[in-house]
Amino acid sequence: MGDYPMIENHGVIGDLQTAALVTTDGTVDWFCCPRIDSPSLFGALLDRRKGGHCTVRPAHTMYATKQLYLPDTAVLVTRFMTEAGTGEVVDFMPVTGATATPRHRLVRMVRCVRGAMTFDIDIAPRFDYGRRPHRVETTEHGAVFVSNGLDLTVHAVRAPEDEQLETTVTGEGDLRLSLTLRAGQSRGFVLESSAQEPPRQIGLPEYHELFDHTIRFWRSWLGQSTYTGRWREMLERSAVTLKLMTYAPSGGLVAAPTTALPEQLGGERNWDYRFTWIRDAAFSVYALLGMGFVEEAKAFIEWLSDRAQEKAGSGGSTGPLNIMYRVDGSSDLDEEILEHWEGYERSAPVRIGNGAATQLQLDIYGEAMDSISFAHRHGFHLGHRGWNSLRTILDWLVDHWDQAEEGVWETRGGRQHFTYGRVMSWVAFDRALRLAQDNGRPAATEFWCAARDRIYEQVWAQGWNEDRAAFVQHYGSDVLDSSLLRMPTVGFLTPGDPAWNTTLDVMEQELVSDSLVYRYNPAASPDGLRGSEGTFSLCTYLYVDALARAGRLDRARLVLEKMLGYANHLGLYSEEIDPTGRQLGNFPQAFTHLALIDAAITLDNALNARHQSGR
Repeated sequence: MGDYPMIENHGVIGDLQTAALVTTDGTVDWFCCPRIDSPSLFGALLDRRKGGHCTVRPAHTMYATKQLYLPDTAVLVTRFMTEAGTGEVVDFMPVTGATATPRHRLVRMVRCVRGAMTFDIDIAPRFDYGRRPHRVETTEHGAVFVSNGLDLTVHAVRAPEDEQLETTVTGEGDLRLSLTLRAGQSRGFVLESSAQEPPRQIGLPEYHELFDHTIRFWRSWLGQSTYTGRWREMLERSAVTLKLMTYAPSGGLVAAPTTALPEQLGGERNWDYRFTWIRDAAFSVYALLGMGFVEEAKAFIEWLSDRAQEKAGSGGSTGPLNIMYRVDGSSDLDEEILEHWEGYERSAPVRIGNGAATQLQLDIYGEAMDSISFAHRHGFHLGHRGWNSLRTILDWLVDHWDQAEEGVWETRGGRQHFTYGRVMSWVAFDRALRLAQDNGRPAATEFWCAARDRIYEQVWAQGWNEDRAAFVQHYGSDVLDSSLLRMPTVGFLTPGDPAWNTTLDVMEQELVSDSLVYRYNPAASPDGLRGSEGTFSLCTYLYVDALARAGRLDRARLVLEKMLGYANHLGLYSEEIDPTGRQLGNFPQAFTHLALIDAAITLDNALNARHQSGR
């Protein structure tokens, strides 16, 4: 696999408070603990020598691998095949529940299904991104890696008659051992953080209980899905992936469980995505309610409401809402660089924290209000305090919508009057007015209505470029931007509007490469960063949605089917795809999977309507 595995050559497992990535060669090369936004224990994904890993692979140098999820679960199976035998590693994390805990378990069970196979096991944690030293203490039944603030215990999983394996402790405090199995035999280990007991022998019945309970949880949860359309398998895998990226104690959905995976190999566009964006949380409401996951959508609405109430009266230079938060709702996201790590494929810098957290992005108010309005239509209603918080936020927006901002793509090249930010500000006022009218709630409707109408007129006057016959990225420019694919989705104009049809045509000529869509052209609209980037998977699914709404169903279906082919072997997507089809950026990315669900549902409905009409 070279120095670094391909980004797409990973699966993800988790327990609803943290998550781990497992490569197709059996290595856990990314695992943060005790939370998904905590420092890493295993970080070889970002520095193969200093990051730490947990590897289980055949001792034989020549082998083929396959990886799959057990159906309808987040239990990952990595299979190894040689001429002498076939073996597999079953990886999962028992679900922890909605109460925050430092105790997490990662189960790795190894078994031989044909012939015989010897596995090399290497457990090499590096605490706090490799910044804290540790020592290892071995016992009859396992080992403990001890570091300041966090311990990691290794419990052996074996039958009483199994012999004790000989282990080696390296000079760096790593644990190495060799395991030989014949067909039908299985052994393994459990990694447990902040264990309340010393290493112990876990019998096979206890392992099977953990395994069966995890299987039942995922299948029971996925059984709530009401989606029965054409792309059920892909949408259900996306739903499970989104669930894995949700922090159960707060309901917050992280943008991705990773940080600093590059948008361009060797480039500087390497960001920390282990936080909850207002935008992503809003999109999750549409997708999850669209598939019937009511409780998750309710949790996200409550999370949004909590954020609104926290700063509703403050405002400030970046507004009453931050664009992103930690999973627990806190906002300490100071950005720093891990100078001692080389980065994935030597793509430095490795960033933790996110400096974009203090940006002004006006679109988030429209996305928040639209999701609240959507949830309201599905039976979720704001209480008195929640409504008053929203009133305060909308009153702030009345005075602040008409200003330059950093925009939806979090550019670092200076503020602009972004068209998408204006469109979503229009959405914020429009949805708030509808909620106030439908529910008889007190509101400054005269001011909100005036602001909504002013924005509408301004976007048509300054966001429309007559020469290009298209809406453009920001006022005074001729640059296209795929975020505007959402204009008909949010109702700013109708999908059949001639101005929209020409915009869609021009976007297809300039931003679409076969089925793949770029956000914008950085060369035409400098964003303050060096280098280029791949196509954005999210934007391709926005394009599918826009095509379907415009009635271009055959084109929409072809683009969707092509895009599904860019998923990895498990149906997962990172943020971007480069011209060779390689996945780039943080992985897996929530926004892409949310957009996939929305686009597939929209296209499904449109195709069904066409079929019923006989056209």
